[in-house]
Amino acid sequence: MTNTIHGIHRLINKLKNEQSHDGSWKYPFETGISTDAYMIILLRTLEIHDEKLIWGLVSRILSKQNQNGAWKLFYDERDGNATATLEAYYALLYSGYVQKEDPRMIAAKQFILENGGMENVNLFTQIMLSSTGQYEWPSSFPIPVEVMLLPLSFPFNFYQFSVYGRVNLAPILILAENKFSLITKNSPDLSDLRLSRAGIPNWGIQEEWRSLLSSIKEGIEELLGLPEQLHSMAMDRAKKYMLERIEPDGTFYSYFSSTFLMIFALLSLGYSKNDPIIKNAVNGLKSLQTDIDGLPHMQYADASVWNTSLINSTLQMAGVSPEDPVVHKANTYLLKRQHDQIGDWVIHNPGTLPGGWGFSDVNTVNPDVDDTTASLRSIARSVKGSTGYQQAWDRGISWLLSMQNDDGGWPSFERNTENPWLDFLPIEKGEYIFGDPTSADLTGRTLEFLRNYTDLPKDHPAFKKAINWLLKNQEHNGSWYGRWGVCYIYGTWASLTGLMASGLSANHPSVRKGTGFLKSTQNRDGGWGESCLSDSQKSYVPLNASTITDTSWAVDALIAVEEKPTPAIQKGIHYLLNSIDKEDWTTAYPKGQAMAGSFYIHYHSYQYIFPLMALSHYHRKFGQ
Repeated sequence: MTNTIHGIHRLINKLKNEQSHDGSWKYPFETGISTDAYMIILLRTLEIHDEKLIWGLVSRILSKQNQNGAWKLFYDERDGNATATLEAYYALLYSGYVQKEDPRMIAAKQFILENGGMENVNLFTQIMLSSTGQYEWPSSFPIPVEVMLLPLSFPFNFYQFSVYGRVNLAPILILAENKFSLITKNSPDLSDLRLSRAGIPNWGIQEEWRSLLSSIKEGIEELLGLPEQLHSMAMDRAKKYMLERIEPDGTFYSYFSSTFLMIFALLSLGYSKNDPIIKNAVNGLKSLQTDIDGLPHMQYADASVWNTSLINSTLQMAGVSPEDPVVHKANTYLLKRQHDQIGDWVIHNPGTLPGGWGFSDVNTVNPDVDDTTASLRSIARSVKGSTGYQQAWDRGISWLLSMQNDDGGWPSFERNTENPWLDFLPIEKGEYIFGDPTSADLTGRTLEFLRNYTDLPKDHPAFKKAINWLLKNQEHNGSWYGRWGVCYIYGTWASLTGLMASGLSANHPSVRKGTGFLKSTQNRDGGWGESCLSDSQKSYVPLNASTITDTSWAVDALIAVEEKPTPAIQKGIHYLLNSIDKEDWTTAYPKGQAMAGSFYIHYHSYQYIFPLMALSHYHRKFGQ
């Protein structure tokens, strides 16, 4: 037990010492090398000569190349990733600091060609290639820009896409309609990466989908009038959608990809490279720069609110007083980031006032359920006796409860957007880009928060509906799939802790199946580890190594269920205590996911947050 207390204190001190002067925590949000590559391509296309940044990004990209010439998204991806390798290859050439004759580039080119060439990269990369003159635009995009005009009552409309899908789709629709390409005198020639002579991307547009979209387009024309007017109206609406959602830092919804696409979309509409909106957007992207191992990395988004809310609530869980200056500074920071503006979420949730929190430091109109529960956990112990905290609490709880889906669970950003039409989108991984369905991780964690941190009555209808959703959506092996983490260990942790907080018995069949899954996947060293391959294969794939974060999730779930420290728990705790100082590929392995097969996240804060959470719960429950 002394070792447990010592481990808790070490992690507390580590986190306290890492707090920024404004009360937040700025741990990197690391997403591979794609954003680094895109930043080089953007700066070279706009002819912005920030050589220090470009050279730093080149150095980082080269440092991540494997011996076979490829780049990977995660350690155990078999040979490499064709999309990431092409993005790196293109950026390195465009930088001017690496030449085609370089042996590293020859190896990368060979890997790209052996894995399908330019035609085999993902949709976003094909759009980037088309926008920068490396690839012809197809005759038509799978979704016409006229979708912007469809009314909300129409079964397939722009607002049935998730907000993440919309903010990327709006600029794509403009680019695809204008067939825009911008080539500079320094643009490299990637034509030797094409395997087909046509050089036109195959976006998998099936005839059935063409027929459906043609009928949609014809229906709009019959309803409103001349096709030319409709086209112009739709383009204006897409442009307006972007411009009205630019954040104070110049980014479009605070995401790297949507901001990158917006810049090109505005250029296609005739905006100058020196237009203030474009210059501000570039500066906003530059502000996403972080430092990892002495080299710059362009974060996909800033994760300050997420890091701060998780860390501050976990510190208090570990025994740090709400009166501690560290806690007080963090809560002050979070209160300033609570939203008071209406966002797109109100379209499917009318009549509700703002009160949620977003993910990043500059996010003002895109709150999400996860960050809201995390921020509310952080301020929970400070609410009584403080008018400011009480008002923030009441607004947050009200917004959170209003976001519950009709199926009983919680989505991430918008309620009741699930639409069967999206399953037929002829776009690879479309369900990840364009959907925001109920997920086990959001539902489990929201249930756990509401039961443990609020005084809502036990028979509140929100609880029963959420419990029923979780029970209905358990996998056959006893696990739950987690949408925002990797993957089944994450979802099972969130679901089990939520169900136990709601009062379910440890002997309930669903709970027993869940714990059975966790026990069956424990490694010999006492830890747990899950591969990112679980995400794309939609079934549990072991990593064949343990990670601190996976072990923390699994142990924390078992602690919530068991009445005494079982051998599985003891072995897991032992692994955590022996791994606090661990630094190897497992501590850098992505534990967050955003889009299967394309985009995984290494949260640098997780290796401190979740061990502290598990050790604190262990000490609290079994310490006496």
